[in-house]
Amino acid sequence: MKYETLKKIFFQLDPENAHSLAMKGLRFANNNPWILNVVGRNYLQNDEILKQNLWGINFDNPIGLAGGFDKDGVALKALQSLGFGHIEFGTVTPKPQPGNEKPRLFRLVKNESIQNAMGFNNAGMEVVKKNVSKFYPLNSVIVANIGKNKITPNDEALNDYEILVKEFDEVCDMFVVNLSSPNTPNLRDLQESEYIKKFFETLKPLTKKPILLKISPDFTYDQAIEICTAAVENKADGIIINNTSIDYSLSPNIKEHKGGISGKLITHKSRELLKAISKELFGKTTLISCGGIDNAEEAYERIKYGASLIQIYTSFIFKGPTIARDINEGLIKLLKKDGFSNIKEAIGIEIKK
Repeated sequence: MKYETLKKIFFQLDPENAHSLAMKGLRFANNNPWILNVVGRNYLQNDEILKQNLWGINFDNPIGLAGGFDKDGVALKALQSLGFGHIEFGTVTPKPQPGNEKPRLFRLVKNESIQNAMGFNNAGMEVVKKNVSKFYPLNSVIVANIGKNKITPNDEALNDYEILVKEFDEVCDMFVVNLSSPNTPNLRDLQESEYIKKFFETLKPLTKKPILLKISPDFTYDQAIEICTAAVENKADGIIINNTSIDYSLSPNIKEHKGGISGKLITHKSRELLKAISKELFGKTTLISCGGIDNAEEAYERIKYGASLIQIYTSFIFKGPTIARDINEGLIKLLKKDGFSNIKEAIGIEIKK
């Protein structure tokens, strides 16, 4: 069955119910190696032109799945078979939490976007660690997206992140610290230079794994550069640009003024923020671009403006399970057309001019 047909069925369901159904399918695939083998043969890319080593970690391709899809780390092997070079699980918190009240997930179909007010719903670090331990390590790079519990006050938030780094150090390849979700009250207040300094001073000695900061797209360029610079100067290993947006002026189709927007509505915002930050920090740290990427041309644009890796989420929902393969195949063609023998040669080419 073609995905466009399947999508019509899925889109008749409540978004959370549709997601739960998709996760059941992925978990079924996890337990059936023959399915993974068939899918892998059709979806995985093994072209040397896409391979790179970052932080001493080998990435088979630059396309990753952002945090929020597999919150509890239950479908990592199946997601790997779909061709993702890296996969984030989480956001995971120390204690389990149900998240915000429903409804909290909305499709903005005409805009090919999602409005998400989930609120870090997850099974908690003990359960998630057990889940991830069943899969780790994989050929795909496994990333722990970590966040504080809603009930943890901001002046104690760092304790939550310390606990999580220690807990997941042995079952992930790298960490993403989530201080930029709009769905946990006051969390974004922690995106402040002095706190960022203290944050990385505390966490970096706890692990040899890379720790990256994911930022909000709703800062001014000057604010974003200041925060990212503070992170890099205090040994953050990279910056993910960016999380979801609370700029509700982006569309008249917004359901309610709550939650964060992802997908095509933030394509321009995400691309331009990457460019602004890359002009200041390219060559000083590793940049990852996320937000409104659903084709190879857009991914290539982000790469040329300094992104070493690309993350997708909403396009996985709207374009279907072939999205990582399709973008990777398109990137191979674009790289070869421009005379590059490896993706590393194209990264930041527009910034270097």
